Amino acid sequence: MTAWHPVCPVGVYEVPDDVQIQPLGEAKGRRGRKTHGFLNPRRVTSFSFWITAICIFIAVGASILAIWEFTGTDALWRTVATCTVIGVGTLAFSWINSLFGVRDE
Repeated sequence: MTAWHPVCPVGVYEVPDDVQIQPLGEAKGRRGRKTHGFLNPRRVTSFSFWITAICIFIAVGASILAIWEFTGTDALWRTVATCTVIGVGTLAFSWINSLFGVRDE
């Protein structure tokens, strides 16, 4: 079977007769595959969300206390830095969990 392809520099290429050509996005076996994390992705995402949200709330609270001079700036920067490290760590954990997941066939 020969067919013309506009991207092909020669213009004509041959496809073996036993190969079935399907429109893009309709390949068999690609539909229905889901990626799962090494751990339960729903729980990891929920854990990461809540830990990150708590870190943001603590950092905002420490910032407000420092603005009203109830705490020193040293405590503010230590709190914000700690919350940033914990928040980024949980987001990285969630991302790495999805990388090492298994694929359903």
